Amino acid sequence: MEDFGDQPLLKKQYYHENCPGCKVDEAKELKKDFTFRNVFNIWMVVLCATLPVASLFPYLYFLVKDFNIAETEEDISTYAGYVGSAFMVGRALTSILWGMLADRFGRKPVVIIGIFSVVIFNTLFGVCTSFWMAIMMRLLLGALNGLLGTMKAYSSEIFREEYHAFGQSMFAAAWGVGLAFGPALGGYFAQPVQKYPNIFSRNSFWDKFPYFLPCFIVSAMALAVAISCIWLPETLHNHKVSTEKNEALENGTKEPDKNKMLQKDESLLRNWPLMSSIIVYCVFAIHDIAFIEIFSLWSVSPQRLGGLNFETNDVGNVLSVSGIAIIIFQLGIYQLVQKICGPIVLARIVGVLSIPILQSFPFMTMLSGFTLNISIYSAAILKNLFMEIISTGLYILQNKAVDQHQRGVANGICITAMSACKIIGPAAGGAILTWSQKRMHASFLPGPHVVFFGLNVVEVLALLLTFKPFLTERKTPS
Repeated sequence: MEDFGDQPLLKKQYYHENCPGCKVDEAKELKKDFTFRNVFNIWMVVLCATLPVASLFPYLYFLVKDFNIAETEEDISTYAGYVGSAFMVGRALTSILWGMLADRFGRKPVVIIGIFSVVIFNTLFGVCTSFWMAIMMRLLLGALNGLLGTMKAYSSEIFREEYHAFGQSMFAAAWGVGLAFGPALGGYFAQPVQKYPNIFSRNSFWDKFPYFLPCFIVSAMALAVAISCIWLPETLHNHKVSTEKNEALENGTKEPDKNKMLQKDESLLRNWPLMSSIIVYCVFAIHDIAFIEIFSLWSVSPQRLGGLNFETNDVGNVLSVSGIAIIIFQLGIYQLVQKICGPIVLARIVGVLSIPILQSFPFMTMLSGFTLNISIYSAAILKNLFMEIISTGLYILQNKAVDQHQRGVANGICITAMSACKIIGPAAGGAILTWSQKRMHASFLPGPHVVFFGLNVVEVLALLLTFKPFLTERKTPS
């Protein structure tokens, strides 16, 4: 008998010659999908989506201060929250549309358009001279950026089923590293004339636009990634795909179960495993984005307002070390721990551990020197790492809840809902921080203590929602 090797003969005949999605499926069938190239693609594209969001936080306080729009120093955090929220407003308005386009025309064109929007509008943000110009650039950057939802779908499609958790952990790791290294990049390269006077001279372009350099670095990286995406493998099929029908033919049966086919086209809004995981993710998202902005603003605030009086470099150092910790954990440990505990149980464990860590931050203003450095680095590393563990588990649930032909829209709905919630996070966080700094001598939760307590309230609510009957997982057919 002729030996056909490891390739299943029946499956091979369903690969369409000119279909990019079939080429990806064939690579998975031949176990050629687990490559450095695929991991690198996910990382680079997600970083292009994340760095513009996070890189402004260390210098946002000073940017708004330079606009001279705040009446008092305490009001700066409120206006900073508006700038941080503008990106999320734009993304909330268009994410479902980008998801529909990704399901209709493919993941690749949406990714390329999104990266070029970063190149253009992130660069323009660096030369903003007014508060309203900054708001408009961030709004357009968010509206034309369909990267996150598309790449969440892509990272679950480019690998075989046994590596779906790995794909989602790579997405979450890249997102987490972007949220950590983005502020580090902004902290190191904002106001270069003050930090590096031997390289950047006064009264030069860099002095007139002190926040352009970090924007330019991100945009330059995005341009290189956009060019490299010409060779990005497309995972979407360009022909009609009926998974149940193919399985039926391969198994020798006549017709697929019509009830199963109907379930595939069921409204996503009635898909409770999807919607419940999105709702839980959104509550955590409010907490996460509020924490990221509050941490940066609180760190650079003067000590008389309950802050640490850090420089932007100091914030960058703390968050860059957190990014390294996220990389090590997601690449080396997450898969093993997730297999033992499961994504939801693991999320609950780290969520509970986050509560005392979060409430410890305002007490660090009583420390100094080496003790302060050890405390702030340890707490920031653990807090940022725990946020990414929770996000990864929810990403896994969301992508398991739908089939490929609905995955772009499903992730678009998720990003829309998450962005809408993240509008609340920076705006509310900035406003509450401003209010807290006006009550430094209150008898109950004075100053920033009330801000971190409020973050913990949101964290506890999100944890409660991870339990049944609210959060449910999609039952896979046996």
